[in-house]
Amino acid sequence: MRKKIVAGNWKMNNDFNQAISLVNELKRMDTFKDVSVMISPAFPFLKTALDLLENSNIEVISQNVHQNQKGAFTGEISVEMLKSIGVNKTIIGHSERRAYFNENDSVLLEKVTLALSNNLDVIFCFGEELLDRKSNNHFQVVKNQLQNTVLNLDKHLWSKIVLAYEPVWAIGTGETATPEQAQEMHEFIRKCILESYDKTTSENVSILYGGSVKPSNANEIFIKKDVDGGLIGGASLDAKDFHLIIKANSSL
Repeated sequence: MRKKIVAGNWKMNNDFNQAISLVNELKRMDTFKDVSVMISPAFPFLKTALDLLENSNIEVISQNVHQNQKGAFTGEISVEMLKSIGVNKTIIGHSERRAYFNENDSVLLEKVTLALSNNLDVIFCFGEELLDRKSNNHFQVVKNQLQNTVLNLDKHLWSKIVLAYEPVWAIGTGETATPEQAQEMHEFIRKCILESYDKTTSENVSILYGGSVKPSNANEIFIKKDVDGGLIGGASLDAKDFHLIIKANSSL
């Protein structure tokens, strides 16, 4: 059975005190046994968040990781560094990493391969831009992104992978794909996995929606058959909003 997941990507937000305050607010709130809850603070605050949430059901994950084991890569963070403080999962391929840091499919495959080979689980992000959607090329773009990356992996590694579909045109814009558009793409993604592997692999992987999920639209998106939760950006910075989104996924 697929896991329901709500993961909060804080991006480059919150200073130290704000991060502690938000973690403590979340810690005081109810968690739901049928939903895996994750937060992704900035790198300087990962260990603090891990310590504060030591006896909590909330998992602390990384926003990114480098594709090399170690070396002269100023400002980067390695798999070994993350593992050494107790981080066991990372986001890879977020649309902002692709757009602002020129991370192409080749680099992303290197990252995923290195992470998985070191027992660091992955939330892998992908999705089309507005021009792709308007030109009715969105399915092919998504299929290409998958075929160039995670669909190259051995089947046994898929137990360590969560997918996050991000319609880029709906991130930080206030725009959101309709629940029907989200379901249509998630169903298509599952079909791509089926074609490359088998039904068991396709049915067992959790696919998150990552495009401006808010408390007001979370339930109608999460209720769709092939949507297993969300990768939440802005709304994860507000404890009450994030809690409402978790609750929306739990009640289904």
